[in-house]
Amino acid sequence: MGWLARIREDIQVARERDPAARNAAEVLLTYPGLHAMIIHRFAHALALRGWSLLPRLITHFGRLITGIEIHPRAEIGRRLFIDHGMGIVIGETAVIGEDCHLYQGVTLGGTSTRREKRHPTLEDHVVVGAGAEIIGAVTIGAHARIGAGSVVVSNVPPYATVVGVPGHIVAFTNATNDVVERLPDPEWDRLAELERRLTEMERRFGVSAPGGGFDGGSARDAAAPGAEGTTGESRP
Repeated sequence: MGWLARIREDIQVARERDPAARNAAEVLLTYPGLHAMIIHRFAHALALRGWSLLPRLITHFGRLITGIEIHPRAEIGRRLFIDHGMGIVIGETAVIGEDCHLYQGVTLGGTSTRREKRHPTLEDHVVVGAGAEIIGAVTIGAHARIGAGSVVVSNVPPYATVVGVPGHIVAFTNATNDVVERLPDPEWDRLAELERRLTEMERRFGVSAPGGGFDGGSARDAAAPGAEGTTGESRP
């Protein structure tokens, strides 16, 4: 596929995925994600031909005008959509498959100083939310979703949804019908256990927290020395 065909394809992707995109001219002239990809393809082609300094200068210029930093040796597949884009960093050995979607502030970073594979691999159809960091030579499986602000340092299986710091899987999306299958959430499980214990305390002391929920004030008041109902004596 030629350069012009790639640009047309990228413009069409932006119009399909961004409801704010009104027409092709608007995308071509005002979308920094598209500009960053055009610049990267040129720099990447030079890097593959053995050039070193010139591709880095080109991508440095691209970072100045777009706020997006992509190493010229990073491998990026077709139809990547960079949404907003400011603050995105894509490292030298990163690999991005086809039809992926990156929001602003995403980092595909490395954890090693060795000249080896040290940046993430994103398989096809991966979505990475704003501010997420994927660190190290990990693989994000096809159709996976990384939540905004998450920090991912281990492999993610296909169709998984990952959130949190460190990132943990909270759901899988069924490949055939997009049904979300919930998985156990350790944080919510701990909150549920606290609520269960609070309910048990309320039952033992014969009181209930005003409005229910996690307000433990009534239980504490009931257990306080001298409180009515705990010593058998009433205050005058």
